Amino acid sequence: MEQKISAGMAKLALDALEEKKAEDIRIIDISSVSVLADYFIIANGTNRSQIQALADNVQEKLGRAGYICKQVEGYQTANWVLLDFGDVIVHIFDAKNRLLYDLERIWRDGKQIDPTELEA
Repeated sequence: MEQKISAGMAKLALDALEEKKAEDIRIIDISSVSVLADYFIIANGTNRSQIQALADNVQEKLGRAGYICKQVEGYQTANWVLLDFGDVIVHIFDAKNRLLYDLERIWRDGKQIDPTELEA
């Protein structure tokens, strides 16, 4: 049941990112390798304004659905914005910092999932 709730949260975040034209969106199921969260969602924007708009849209969509963002990091500089919704953590990067931090490699023990799996 818990995983189903977090999958719904991840789907809402994905939709919010797609709505504002995020690039290279990846979803990693980390539930079997970490107690931090069930999902990491990683995306990037093309500039500071878009990255902030992506973060705003994710917070708005999840907030309207009743999910509370526990923590926001990096919003002002907008080179890596972290939105912590508990079971779902959204990372929005600029292209340079996404390559630098390479979360996909660091969390490679997690399972990259196709967005359609969130709808099941």
